[in-house]
Amino acid sequence: MALNMADVQPLKPSILLHIAQKLNLPIPGLRAVMGLLDEGATVPFIARYRKEATGNLDEVQIRAIEEDLAYFRELLARRETILSSIAEQGKLTDELKARIVATLDRSELEDLYLPYRPKRRTKATIARERGLEPLAQYLWTQEPGPVSLMELAQSLVDPAREVPAVDDALEGARHIVAEMISEDAGVRKAARQMLFEEGMIVGRKVPDAADEQEKFRMYYEYSEPAKTIPSHRMLAIRRGEAEKVLYWLIEIDDARMLGLLRPRILRREGDWTLHLNLAIEDCWKRLLNSSIQGELRLELKRRSDTDAIQVFRENLQHVLMAAPAGPIAVLGIDPGLRTGCKIAAVDETGKFLAHDVIYPHTGRATEAGQKLATLVQQFKVRAIAIGNGTASRETDAFVRDFLHEKKLSEVFRVTVSESGASVYSASEVARQEFPDLDLTVRGAISIARRLQDPLSELVKVDPKSIGVGQYQHDVDQRQLQQSLETVIESCVNRVGVDLNTASWALLRYVAGISERTALNIVSYRDANGRFRSRQQLREVSGIGPKTFEQAAGFLRIRHGAQPLDSTAVHPESYALVEQIAGSLKTPIDELIRSPHLLEKLDRSQFRAGVYTLNDILEELRKPGRDPRDQFVAPAFNDAVRGIADVRPGMVLEGVVTNVTKFGAFVDVGVHQDGLVHISEISSRFIREPSEVLKTGQIVQVKVLAADEKTKRISLSIKALQSGEARQPGNRNAPKPPPSIEDKLAALAAKWRVSK
Repeated sequence: MALNMADVQPLKPSILLHIAQKLNLPIPGLRAVMGLLDEGATVPFIARYRKEATGNLDEVQIRAIEEDLAYFRELLARRETILSSIAEQGKLTDELKARIVATLDRSELEDLYLPYRPKRRTKATIARERGLEPLAQYLWTQEPGPVSLMELAQSLVDPAREVPAVDDALEGARHIVAEMISEDAGVRKAARQMLFEEGMIVGRKVPDAADEQEKFRMYYEYSEPAKTIPSHRMLAIRRGEAEKVLYWLIEIDDARMLGLLRPRILRREGDWTLHLNLAIEDCWKRLLNSSIQGELRLELKRRSDTDAIQVFRENLQHVLMAAPAGPIAVLGIDPGLRTGCKIAAVDETGKFLAHDVIYPHTGRATEAGQKLATLVQQFKVRAIAIGNGTASRETDAFVRDFLHEKKLSEVFRVTVSESGASVYSASEVARQEFPDLDLTVRGAISIARRLQDPLSELVKVDPKSIGVGQYQHDVDQRQLQQSLETVIESCVNRVGVDLNTASWALLRYVAGISERTALNIVSYRDANGRFRSRQQLREVSGIGPKTFEQAAGFLRIRHGAQPLDSTAVHPESYALVEQIAGSLKTPIDELIRSPHLLEKLDRSQFRAGVYTLNDILEELRKPGRDPRDQFVAPAFNDAVRGIADVRPGMVLEGVVTNVTKFGAFVDVGVHQDGLVHISEISSRFIREPSEVLKTGQIVQVKVLAADEKTKRISLSIKALQSGEARQPGNRNAPKPPPSIEDKLAALAAKWRVSK
């Protein structure tokens, strides 16, 4: 989305230097990215097609720059508001202005503003109204005056102003001093740091609270350092608080905190010492403790939210980038027992062909087999995708026997996650696609398409419904949504989109294309038929020069008029490719079919940037390549159909369905995922499960325990390992170096936490 340049806040060189040092990036690359973003360029476009300008910064670095720019521009806007507010009060000194202008930390900025922020009526406010400010200033300045403390206090006694005695005057003055201490930016920063560094998260059960399943039992009497508490435990405690089962606070030894505060306030001994000590204690217990606790509770929430969102991002990325079965005809089955199994056939492009209902589990297996055979033969079905919901294993067994009986060795069966399929079925997207079909049939179609191309189908579903998050409903929903949107955008543009088959739901994630423009593309395609070239996009309403520039390279046209339209080569570089082909005395289409001809190329004769030329040659060697892994189906144990069949000691093959901070969940084909605790993942030390496992990965696991009553299965990968490097059954294992998306998630979490 293009920015209004009039609204863009310029950043001073000092801030740019700060960002560059923080992200360890060169200033020229940072400036180039900032300029491109301000001109309306998207992150995927900059990362892929503007490498010469940025010095080959990748998507990780560009995304971090984008978010840091937003952070500091918001900071500058807030700074101006604060300066104006203090100036209007007539209290903006040169020293204060210099401190406000110098800070690059939002918390410190708010601390500096705190004494000048409009506030509710406090004890200090009341004391000031009673004329006790001079006495408070005597205590605060700690300078002997012409009269003693007691003489000054006596002079301020006034029953008419509700100051009946000296003690009342001194108490009011202490209230003013306590507030002054609590509003001191340096004091707040030091107290905040000590509470975070040394404070303990203490969880307790609310008396008489109902926790029938004892979900929060481990937190009834719980304590852990605030500095190191993992996000999943912080989120669990917060959920317990939200459900009114737990309460929690941050505890610290009062003596330690008072020992920190006293030297910052007391500068010399005098008749003020006793009262300043009392004011310091009052400040900590009545004002500062609760205030700093509130700030740290928010910071701990932000930190745990960020970690949980990072886990969600990583899992979502792996689900979206799961290996596609490809353009083959598929029969999707939404399993059911009494209500039957809904089946739907789609062709190799995902086009809906036919649907039916079969009842293989209610005495009508023969009829069900006949219907399956008819659809398989009629539509040349190559794969049968079975949803992993209720009756999944029973349906899988029926299909297995059917394929064996009919000797259909060319047809394979796969169990597919149906998480979110019901959400899609009732969505506006599904209603637009299939207005005349029942919800259950839409679900079967979605299951079939998920096997063909998980990315294209899952973008139609709210990512929070896909089932790969950790405490996803407890985290900041706005931050979660924005973060997941960037993951989807990154995956879609990394893979590329077929302009002639993509739904508007997929097209809207292409760089530069909005939802409205995506709908316009589909409408144009419906009215005019297939796109024959990328240039034809310019005829679509809403696609101007800027949108075309951003989107064209990520859109593919198979068998079009221009061979390069099927590749990731941007139209702006077509002339360069023509020069390359001309130098080799071969047509472009022949060059694409015979990439070995590029070995004869003399690169020195082309006036093009090194990065751009390298990318073009790499694309010509593997035109339109898909970055996703090759499809491999898991092989579930046919003898294990329910949790009752699972026995300790069994070795099973399964699919990782979710990766959390404390372990990974694995589907072993019994409609109940088992947990591989982090301690059972690897024989070598790992900090997080995501170092070894990813969602969608096929693994071998050993059963440690299985409880049918509680529906809990404990699994181990480590038990099958012999040596640090081995990953048994890991056919889809992540390979070093880490992908851009992995690096992006890690860096995004790191920089957010640092703030």
